Amino acid sequence: MIRIHNNKGLQQQIEIGSHQLIGDVSPEQGGDGAGPEPHDLFDAALGTCKAMTLLLYARQRGLPLEGIDVHVERDDSEERQGNYHLIVDLALKGPLDETQRQQLLRVADKCPIHKLMTTTDIQVETRLAGAPA
Repeated sequence: MIRIHNNKGLQQQIEIGSHQLIGDVSPEQGGDGAGPEPHDLFDAALGTCKAMTLLLYARQRGLPLEGIDVHVERDDSEERQGNYHLIVDLALKGPLDETQRQQLLRVADKCPIHKLMTTTDIQVETRLAGAPA
């Protein structure tokens, strides 16, 4: 379960198991810039998942992937029209041949978060918790 508590202003304390994060928005948006904003967390989930998926896959297959850097670029200029475009650049490290590099590129699009974002009908139910304050 993820728990989120308001700190001050727009800052949110995010608790994920034993991990603590701060979510916020930039001063231009009325926040303090103390942490990533929600879109950044969404985008980071995709990049993180792709990196982990490739590292696990390479380990299982004995591929010489020594590391990976991921750069996620967002084009949200048409978000209000229902279009949210993410470009993910993968910098694969290690003595990989072109066949292995292309194999890893194909696997990257099979990470669970990529599939969740692109093939799943996500339904969100928002409820009021507890009694009125």
